[in-house]
Order: sequence, then C-alpha cells, then structure tokens
Amino acid sequence: MGKLNIGIILGSTRQGRVSPQVGIWVKKIADTRGDANYEIVDIADFKLPFVGEGTGKEPGLIAWSEKISSLDGFVFIVQEYNHSITGALKNALDSVRDEWNNKAAGIVSYGSTGGARAAEHLRGILGELLVADVRVHPALSIFTDFENFTTFKPADLHLTNVNAMLDQTIAWSGALKNLR
Repeated sequence: MGKLNIGIILGSTRQGRVSPQVGIWVKKIADTRGDANYEIVDIADFKLPFVGEGTGKEPGLIAWSEKISSLDGFVFIVQEYNHSITGALKNALDSVRDEWNNKAAGIVSYGSTGGARAAEHLRGILGELLVADVRVHPALSIFTDFENFTTFKPADLHLTNVNAMLDQTIAWSGALKNLR
C-alpha cells in the first residue's frame, strides 16, 4: 500500500480568518514526518452552493466531491463560532455524503475555550458521515496562541499533541482504507 493522502481542511471562509495560518503550521509538522501525503484543502476555493440550493452540477461541487473522494483521511482546522463549527464547514460536510465514509479524521481547534465546543459538535457530525474521529485533539487558545487574536504563535507544548493526533489519524486512515 502506498502513502495515504490526508487533507488538512480549513474550516472557515470568513474575511480575516486565521485558519490558513493554523493549517500551514499543521502541514509543516506533518510534512516532516514523511508518513503520508498531506495537502491543505481550502473550502473557500470550491465556492460551494448551499445544500439544496444548487443543481448538483456546479463545478465547485463536482470538484469538492472528487477531492474528498481522493483523500484517505482528514485533519480539520476548526474554529469556534457561537459554540459550534462555521456554517461554511457544515455546508461543506453536508454537500457530499458517501465520499466521507470509512475514513478517519483528526481535529485541531481554536477559540476562547480552545474550540472545544466546536470540536465536540464536529465529532457528532463526523459520526453520522461514518468518519472515525481520533481521540487526541490539539486545542489552541485564541488568547495565548495568537498575538492580537490574528497572528498565530502556537506554544511549543502543542507539537506533542499534533504529532499524536497525526499518529492516530494515519493509523485509523490506513485501517479504514481496507473497508473501502
């Protein structure tokens, strides 16, 4: 079996978002491991219609389906808004269904409480989509891991959790690949 393909999914499309900074940080850590092919997947690039409002034939929706199908696992970069995930991430998750099945995901969250409430909401959604979420969950504080709430400056202690989360994501993604 060749290397697994893991998508690092940026969960926000808002102006001024910091998820690209977090995603790049996770990817840099992941790339040093050499255990999978990691890529950043920005849902903003797909211009997804709201679920139920399109024809189902929009180029962005077709590209999204193909991208999710091509991946063996995921790392979600999740920001907490109003105690949950963003509407854009929920829409992206709901835009395809079977493409998620029998894959694994890690979660890296951030917010005032480390994004814990958003991560817990995401876990419930992933369960419905037959995505196995892993236990280790790096939680970043908007107060201590970001300068002026905008510039990402993670504490060194997070490196251990990111690597442990990636270990679990790779192990589960490989095991679940046999089901697909």
